Amino acid sequence: MGQGWRGAGGTPGKRTGGSWYLLVTLLLCGFWKAHSQTDDGKSVYFWETGPWGRCMGSDCGPGGSQSRAVWCAHVDGWTTLHTNCDQAQRPSNQRNCFRVCDWHKDLYDWQLGAWNECVPVSARTFGAARQFMCSGGEEGIQTREVGCTLKADGSPAEDAICEYFEPKPRLEQACLIPCPQDCVVTEYSPWTSCSKTCGTGLRNRVRSVLVPPLFGGAGCPNLTEFQSCKPGACVGPEGLYSLRVGPWTPCVLPQTRTARQAKRRKGKGQGLRERGGVKDPETRELIQKKRSRNRLNRQESPFWDIQVGYQTREVACIHRNGSRVGRNLCIPRELPLTIQSCVLPKDCQVTEWTDWSSCSKACADPESPRGTRTRRRQVLQFSVGEGVECPVLEETESCEPPGGSVPPCASYTWRTTEWSDCRVDVLLSQQDRRRTNMTGLCGGGLQTREVYCVQANAELLKYLNNLKEKDKAGQTQRQQKPSVPPLLSITFQITASRPMENQLCTGPIPNRSQLCQIPCPIDCEVSPWGAWGPCIFENCNDQTGKKGFKLRKRQITNEPTGGLGSCPHLVEAMPCDEPSCYKWQLVSLDRCIPDDGKQCGPGTQLPQVQCINSNGELVDRSLCSSSAVLEPVSCEVPCARDCVLSDWTPWSTCSQTCSSKTVEGKQMRTRSILAYNAGEGGSLCPNSSALQEVRNCNEHACIVYHWQTGPWGPCTEDPSTAPLNTSAGTRPAADAQGLCSMGVQTRKVMCVRVNVGQVPPKKCPEGPRPSTMRPCQLPCKKDCIVTPFSNWTECSVSCDSGGEAVKRKQSRRRLVIQTPSNGGQDCPLVLEEERDCEVPKVCPGFRWKTHKWRKCQLVPWVLRKETPGAQETCGPGLQTRAVSCRQLDGTQADISECLKSAKAMPAITQRCQLPCQDDCQLTNWSKFSSCTADCVGVRTRKRALIGRSKKKDKCKNTQMYPLSETQYCPCDKYNAQPVGKWSDCILPEGGRADGTAAMKVQGDVKECGQGYRYQAMVCYDQDSRLVETSRCNSHGYIEEACIIPCPSDCKLSEWSNWSRCSKSCGSGVKVRSKWLREKPYNGGRPCPKLDHINQAQVYEVVPCQSDCSQYVWVAEPWSVWKVSNVDLKENCGEGVQTRKVRCMLNTVDGPSEAVEDYLCDPEEMPLGARESRLPCPEDCVLNDWGTWSRCSMPCTRNNSHVRTAYALRYPGVGRQCPELSDREPCSLNLNCFNYFYNITDWSTCQLSPNAVCGSGIKTRMLDCVRSDGKSVDIKFCEELSLEKNWQMNVSCTVECPVNCQLSEWSVWSECSQTCGLDGKMQRQRSVVQASQGDGRPCPAQMEQWKPCPVRPCYRWQYSPWSECRVESVVCGHGTRYRNLSCFVSDGSGDGESSMVDEELCSSLELAVNGDKKIILKEACTLPCPGECYLMEWSDWSSCVNICVKGAGVDFGSVQVRSRAVLAQEPENLQLCPDQAWESQPCTGGECFEYKWFSSSRPNSSRPAVWCQRSDGLKVTGGCPAMNPPVDNSSCDPPCLMTKSFCSEAGMCMCEEGFTEVLSPAGQLDQCAPIPVLEIPTAGDKKGDVKTSRAINPTLPTTIQPGRTGRTWYLQPYGPDGKLKMWVYGVAAGAFVLLIFIVSMIYLACSACVKVHRSLKAQESDANGTAVWMGQNSHEMVYTCPQCQELAQSNSS
Repeated sequence: MGQGWRGAGGTPGKRTGGSWYLLVTLLLCGFWKAHSQTDDGKSVYFWETGPWGRCMGSDCGPGGSQSRAVWCAHVDGWTTLHTNCDQAQRPSNQRNCFRVCDWHKDLYDWQLGAWNECVPVSARTFGAARQFMCSGGEEGIQTREVGCTLKADGSPAEDAICEYFEPKPRLEQACLIPCPQDCVVTEYSPWTSCSKTCGTGLRNRVRSVLVPPLFGGAGCPNLTEFQSCKPGACVGPEGLYSLRVGPWTPCVLPQTRTARQAKRRKGKGQGLRERGGVKDPETRELIQKKRSRNRLNRQESPFWDIQVGYQTREVACIHRNGSRVGRNLCIPRELPLTIQSCVLPKDCQVTEWTDWSSCSKACADPESPRGTRTRRRQVLQFSVGEGVECPVLEETESCEPPGGSVPPCASYTWRTTEWSDCRVDVLLSQQDRRRTNMTGLCGGGLQTREVYCVQANAELLKYLNNLKEKDKAGQTQRQQKPSVPPLLSITFQITASRPMENQLCTGPIPNRSQLCQIPCPIDCEVSPWGAWGPCIFENCNDQTGKKGFKLRKRQITNEPTGGLGSCPHLVEAMPCDEPSCYKWQLVSLDRCIPDDGKQCGPGTQLPQVQCINSNGELVDRSLCSSSAVLEPVSCEVPCARDCVLSDWTPWSTCSQTCSSKTVEGKQMRTRSILAYNAGEGGSLCPNSSALQEVRNCNEHACIVYHWQTGPWGPCTEDPSTAPLNTSAGTRPAADAQGLCSMGVQTRKVMCVRVNVGQVPPKKCPEGPRPSTMRPCQLPCKKDCIVTPFSNWTECSVSCDSGGEAVKRKQSRRRLVIQTPSNGGQDCPLVLEEERDCEVPKVCPGFRWKTHKWRKCQLVPWVLRKETPGAQETCGPGLQTRAVSCRQLDGTQADISECLKSAKAMPAITQRCQLPCQDDCQLTNWSKFSSCTADCVGVRTRKRALIGRSKKKDKCKNTQMYPLSETQYCPCDKYNAQPVGKWSDCILPEGGRADGTAAMKVQGDVKECGQGYRYQAMVCYDQDSRLVETSRCNSHGYIEEACIIPCPSDCKLSEWSNWSRCSKSCGSGVKVRSKWLREKPYNGGRPCPKLDHINQAQVYEVVPCQSDCSQYVWVAEPWSVWKVSNVDLKENCGEGVQTRKVRCMLNTVDGPSEAVEDYLCDPEEMPLGARESRLPCPEDCVLNDWGTWSRCSMPCTRNNSHVRTAYALRYPGVGRQCPELSDREPCSLNLNCFNYFYNITDWSTCQLSPNAVCGSGIKTRMLDCVRSDGKSVDIKFCEELSLEKNWQMNVSCTVECPVNCQLSEWSVWSECSQTCGLDGKMQRQRSVVQASQGDGRPCPAQMEQWKPCPVRPCYRWQYSPWSECRVESVVCGHGTRYRNLSCFVSDGSGDGESSMVDEELCSSLELAVNGDKKIILKEACTLPCPGECYLMEWSDWSSCVNICVKGAGVDFGSVQVRSRAVLAQEPENLQLCPDQAWESQPCTGGECFEYKWFSSSRPNSSRPAVWCQRSDGLKVTGGCPAMNPPVDNSSCDPPCLMTKSFCSEAGMCMCEEGFTEVLSPAGQLDQCAPIPVLEIPTAGDKKGDVKTSRAINPTLPTTIQPGRTGRTWYLQPYGPDGKLKMWVYGVAAGAFVLLIFIVSMIYLACSACVKVHRSLKAQESDANGTAVWMGQNSHEMVYTCPQCQELAQSNSS
């Protein structure tokens, strides 16, 4: 192998692109030549190069350089020394390059060429065979040129420059080549009648093309079949000759004027002698033309150059075989006209295009950056005759704003007014509105605002415009100091913007309503009154006088909103005597100490005292020095035989808080006998009255004073501060409260005596006197802010039937965007203005004005002198008229205006007839006479003979020339009847619910009550033609009252009263409920979630707290002993004591009144009776046991608690006192308890009583719970200082029940149809605010419709074309005509149209189905007898989609029409023209399939076989060519299975790629597809490129289908349809052999050639068929009927 070098990819640089194929071939053959050129050691070394590095350099552009690595490598891949490689072949390691910089991106770009034709992959693959059968399409590849170019001039550049910024676009892509589509035709029509009535003629039958041949498919077969016929022998000679008229020649001018002038000069002398009268017709004509031309030139429009010329045609006599013969052989008859006047055709002439107008977009707009510009041209001369019509006179193209410094476009944005006041009433249900006082509502509400559109950058554009104007003003003004700050520091005054049209704003519309919150006022809550305090001086620092006050107080438990001014008074005072600020408080009394040191008997008790102030606080003892010291209390220690009394009980609560003349306060205390005295020597027990003491208490009079305050006055300016309050013109901030300065508030304070009224202030103590003044903050004044007035609405100009402009009004408005408050400036009264529009003097509009027809111009006499009547000036001619453009008031206008806005231009030429002397001349018909009444009598019209016609007998023939016409008077009878459905029920316009007039958008628009529904009325005349409804005296509707039911909200009862707290101690719950009274209906507010048990009750449960010391047991003193074991002498022994125990309400002053026992804790109820032993004389007497001491924690039996007692009477000699203490072990939950806090669940969200929704509070309670589970007073847990870090209150929100809010109904739309029965008008509304919570849901009906008044549908419609008329001759070139008439219909597609008077269509544009070009006549050809000719075009076929059913392959849709050949003479068949077809693309075609069908034929063993389209149409062509029906005729039963065909052996077989599956009877059941193994070739690139279609379905192509690789068909199925055994073995080794198989297949198939099979069915010639080759090698088939009969007899 020779030396070489390889690139970075490792491929030798000298090898060709196909060397890899050779390499594979050599590998397969095991042949490899290591040294092909030399035997030295260097032959196996190559230069290797790395990739080029980045282009480096200091400058941008072509001055850069780049380098790469170069080394020497062995062919096996390892690197070696450079000396081993040939130095002469060493590649360069450096080269110049183009250094790309970022700014080059704007200079260079990829230039993309157009995609080339789609080429089959097989055509590009070496040795690949094209597939025989096409299914769906063949894969192909398209290529294109891609290169880097300089944007400025398109010159090519290096690809590396563009690749620096963007990867190179792909050079090829996959495409799809459709399969060939054969021509598909219909079945033959029935045979026509014989072309002759005698002799030998032809019958024809034709068919039309359904699908044209596409993509190289088979062409269309013959569309005509001929058959000879012979009705009978002709009697007499057969007509052989016909007079044929040729076409008119082009219009030319008559002979030149110079020739005629020469003729006139020749006869000049004679003309002078014969001055009396010129007899030469030509001279007379010339003089007449000159006069008329001079007169008409003054009226001629410069836009038309009308020249009247002449044209001729040829009349010849034709033999039946098509040859021309002498005219004398044709039957003598009047020859048709051979010369006529015509208008010389002139093409439309227009000026050059004007310059492009300036771009409509003169500003920068990112959303739509491009505008449009137009250019126009004017008509210099309109087309005349058959001249070319005028081209488009105006062109439009997109453009960008010119220049670099383009100002921004006006941008628009939404603005809003300030939110309205928050309203709660709009959230109330129907029930709440009826029962709730609307004042004082609070909580969640709704507020609204208006939304309007403004120009966002109006100030900026104004500023830029000012700068622009200053630049234009000149250098001097530019040097002056600008009065406006520079652009970068531009400032705008905050003003309201002008409202614009809402459709200018395109972004989302801001919310027009939102939820809001009115803070609920918190009522002041106070605690109960405390106990009256001691009598104290009003001021302890000034203790002069003897007057004092007793005070009682209460605290604020819930602070109100707005300060404490709304709370009731917190201090009450009661005057008293002997006040003192400090006093001694008795703590305890010492034990009774007998006098004189005795053991018993009278003694004293020393009091233990402490000094306290009026608040009960311990103070220094010296402060009580002025108070009397408590004296020792006398007492008695009973001796052994004395009576023993218990200690006095505490004084009871005073029965009255004060005393009056009738009521005094009393206190009581009692004691009981503990032991009786001995009979002798001991002190006696007192009687029962001495066991009770009563004293007066609260002896002060019931006179209570307190300070009463009035409400705080308004906040006013403080005169002591400077006036800072200014008017706030700007819109407030989010809090909407601007605070400008401090002010003061005052209130009235007075002294009030309870139950009396106001008293002098000195009666009340000064200490608790409230203040009368406090500082406050003054809110800023807010002025009303309104927007400027919007622009005036546009004045649309419309005209009435008389051409007068209709007067209209225009309006403008402004919006209040900030309402005034706090004394700000009020809003203006006028927010909307209206004025009359300016009415133009001339109603805008243009019309064509036609001028008088000019004189009828005949063919020049020189040309017509050979024709009959040439000596007279009479016959057919042409006349013209002028047309001009006028405004509606008749003034002259430019003709371009009428071209734009007027109707079609009237005709400027018409045929005319100058009567000859022998012609009868009559006046025009008069108008019909009037009828006296409808349906009664007749009406007539008349005309008369004029001139010499009055004397001619033939003109007096009233049969040919009637002079009067009579017809019955029109009988106009009209019949009205309803049509269509009833409309929706529609409420009268403007109905609104009460209370929402001030709201812009609200959900309470009145949407129920009585409305009306409408049904359209239709009016017909007596001929069942639709007429205006006014003819039936109807306004177009039947109106009927209807009811839209009003929504009814869910109705519940009022809340019940709160139940009592479920616990008397600690936290419980209290409940209240509502009951369902009425369910919602008609879209009313839904009910809240009801009780799940009975679905009828709503509960509200909240926690509550009961004071454990609210109710207490109160025990009276023990009764006297009832001794059961009586020692009458000693009065002692066992006995029983009882006492009364009551449950009483506890107050600050102690237990006050008895209540039911169940309110007190039964576990704590004291004993009502006790058994004990009454001490006998000399016995020790103890007082009652004291309370048990508290058990120390933890509660264990090792701990114990004690109680003690002491001896009231010591025992006699020899007797002992019992134990003075009692000990008991501590036992958990018996006498020892643990305590802990318990937190309740959160309550439901609690709102203010006046709130519907919004912010509320959830609460929970803290309980103290004993270890046995019993709730106890909270003080037990507080004494233990247990940790409590729970949050007891938390804010919450109750969702507001927002009703669905709808916009107002839009205006009624235009009628959906301009006429007819089915027109509808619609209006819509939208959801402005969706319903929330339990609000009323949105109604389902968001659209309403009502019928339009029925209007007749008038339209211009052509009549059918007439037969081809060739005047009085038999055949040739003639004309066919049609009329343009006015028709009326009801607008429905299936309704019939009726012709009416043309006046009813006068307001319509002269157009038929949108086509303004009205064609009422056209040239046609009437075939001569014996002539072979083309039929008229068939109708366009239905739209057919070129596709593959089920494969998702679509090549577009097409429709076709065709012309078949008709022949009349057998001998003229060779002269027949070619049949023709033409196609056009269409949309919405259907995808069809084509299949073979067969059925048995009567009296025949062969079945009938035909091709049928999937819509049931029998066709020729389209079915698969693999199984032609001719072959199937030999298979019985025929092969009708898909992909089957009849073999030569007469058996049904499957096509290639399918295997036969047989039925149990051995017949073909189905053709199963064989699994396809598709092996891609090296050139197959369809995997990484996208697929496209490159073929237009309407353009035929010769590209044949193909595949990118070979497809092998394996047959794994046996005849029974089951897999063969070899499939399992092959599957195991398939993967291992895959690579080897690929290479072998490629080598084996490279020499393969395509196999082409074609089967063509040809019928036997025995049936008498002759075939000619016509023009363009077109086949003509002729069938001889006699030959057919002969063939049938031979076969039989």
